[in-house]
Amino acid sequence: MDIYDTLNEQQKEAVFCTEGPLLLLAGAGSGKTRVLTHRIAYLIDQGVNPYHIMAITFTNKAAREMRERVDQLVGYGAENIWVSTFHSTCVRILRRHIDKLGYGNSFTIYDGDDQKSLIRSICKTYKIDTKTMPERSIISEISSAKDEFITPSEYEIKNQFDFRKKKIAEIYKEYQKQLRSNNALDFDDLLFKTVELFQFHPEVLDYYQERFRYIMIDEYQDTNTIQFQLVSMLARKYRNLCVVGDDDQSIYRFRGANIKNILNFENIFPDAQTIKLEQNYRSTKNILNAANEVIAHNHGRKEKKLWTENEEGDFIEFHQYETEHEEAGQIAEKIEELSNEGYEYKNIAILYRTNAQSRVFEERFMIKNIPYRIVGGTNFYQRKEVKDMISYLKAVDNGQDDLAVKRIINVPRRGIGAATVNKVETYAIEHGISFLDACFEAEQITTLGNAKKKIQGFADLIQEFRNQEAIGTLKELFDEIIQKTGYVEELKAEETEEALGRIENIEELLNKIVTYEEETQEPTLEGLLEEIALVADIDNLEESDNRVVLMTLHSAKGLEFPYVFICGMEDGIFPSYMTIMSENDDDMEEERRLCYVGITRAKKKLYLSAAKRRMVHGRTQFNSVSRFIDEIPENLMKIGMETQSREKRKEKALFSATRAQKFRKPYQTKTFAAPSSVTLSYQVGDMVSHIKFGKGIVQDIVSGGRDYEVTVDFEKCGRKKMFASFAKLKKVDIKQ
Repeated sequence: MDIYDTLNEQQKEAVFCTEGPLLLLAGAGSGKTRVLTHRIAYLIDQGVNPYHIMAITFTNKAAREMRERVDQLVGYGAENIWVSTFHSTCVRILRRHIDKLGYGNSFTIYDGDDQKSLIRSICKTYKIDTKTMPERSIISEISSAKDEFITPSEYEIKNQFDFRKKKIAEIYKEYQKQLRSNNALDFDDLLFKTVELFQFHPEVLDYYQERFRYIMIDEYQDTNTIQFQLVSMLARKYRNLCVVGDDDQSIYRFRGANIKNILNFENIFPDAQTIKLEQNYRSTKNILNAANEVIAHNHGRKEKKLWTENEEGDFIEFHQYETEHEEAGQIAEKIEELSNEGYEYKNIAILYRTNAQSRVFEERFMIKNIPYRIVGGTNFYQRKEVKDMISYLKAVDNGQDDLAVKRIINVPRRGIGAATVNKVETYAIEHGISFLDACFEAEQITTLGNAKKKIQGFADLIQEFRNQEAIGTLKELFDEIIQKTGYVEELKAEETEEALGRIENIEELLNKIVTYEEETQEPTLEGLLEEIALVADIDNLEESDNRVVLMTLHSAKGLEFPYVFICGMEDGIFPSYMTIMSENDDDMEEERRLCYVGITRAKKKLYLSAAKRRMVHGRTQFNSVSRFIDEIPENLMKIGMETQSREKRKEKALFSATRAQKFRKPYQTKTFAAPSSVTLSYQVGDMVSHIKFGKGIVQDIVSGGRDYEVTVDFEKCGRKKMFASFAKLKKVDIKQ
């Protein structure tokens, strides 16, 4: 059978269109890899030498898969096709020609740790405090400059009136100087130097233009500025450039992806042909219709509409639960139900907006013994920042866990090195005491020398935390640890996506602490650590491939599952609060594309869920249902019994807003809805008593959905804020 007979009409058109620029808009699940491999086979069938064909993908895995599929199709000559990633392509070119730029051909490629060490050394030379300007922040800024093909001198001129960036310009210049003297390149340099090579040595560019007469680029919507320049230069001579992508799946702007590369392709190549692949082979009609309706609200996109010959399929289920814990619990029960019906765990995926959202699911799955795996991340309690914070709590609790104490003694950095730690450990062993107790006796350790003050400072810090624990709540203890260690401030200073994710994980640990205190009759630090230890024991997890998959929506791109749960569908979570507050419409459009990607991962059944209230930053937050849910027509959805219809939600929102105006004081800026399920026996100015904090005077009462936030000045421990339903405050008759 002719191998091209298996293609649909649009796919055939794309395969047979070989000359000149081609924009292939390939919707989710439309078989783009199939088209690319058949296109390569067709070129060879037409007499094109495989040596002149280049295909660029974004991952080594995708490159291997493409080569294997081409091998199966053509069976000969495929080994001469250049199939690789952008970075691998550039390494091969530079190994042969970088001497023209003054480097040795056996250059070293620096990884992240190498970069960090070099930047730290430069900062030391320039007397730059890496606590206020962390290495990761500097590396991120330099990387962004290289993505835009901006040299150190250009960066300096561009940012001459920005004090911080002027400093980074100095570091960038010195960084490149030292890289050259070490005959080294970082990953961003691989592209930068290749473009530079082509720019200053046209004979090298001409050689590769002759070599690559037919160029295909996959996932074109994810290319950045310098990748676009590289491709444009290579394709300039023969102009047989085929770019394949989907602007509706452009979700990596934070990594430097420039959606304009695909949106403006026809402006840059006015003679380009555009072919749309809109037939989806993955999902049911209902799922695709939902995806189409959501993405249609974006303006910065190429018009396209997915369709399928697949069955109508089940309705999309939407459930709104009271809390995130109920959400996780009900989803776990549904997964158990699917498992009992014979469906394998590996066919089920839970998708969420941020990594921190995995915690409640992990804990629930541990309790129910549901096997799972985290894709693109680490189990919550195994994440570095979470383990660091727990180690602080362990040190405060009893200090007998030497590993925990040694983990944090120089985190964040306090200038306590390995040699100093060894001296303290030797003293501890000699005297038969714990490592932390040895720190408390730093004055007695004669071998420490000038390091005594640093060790004593650490011991004093732990003692401060212990004093706080004795008089306050666990939440207040955790707040104190965050504030006095400067751990989160150091992360904030990095100003990177990775650091933001780590902060979110710390806040999620705070949520765990607050939830534990609220739900436990007599909460203790020891009890909290015991509870964490029970759910953090990942050694008991089943290590087979048959596990539920947990991942962020960003990690899910390119994957598909029969059953998909997207949780946290609330304004403030997805889309995020920062996106909602942004004045840039592009931010909301990118969030909507992320939602589109999530929806189109589902093959058979899609479950969407939200929580009415969710613990965020250690406080209960009342969220409305995500605007993305409202963009899905109700005739495509089955709404859970616990969830109100859209009209009912609007009615209730209007009613709540009206009541809130009556409750709200003129000077209050919070916009909570009025409570409906809590009554108070006290008011501002009354004396109340609390089971733990004793007596105090009510200073403020703010309505918040189903609860009140009450501020009280306590005689023993000062001012505290709490929710009325959990605080259980009792009015005290002053006459008593």
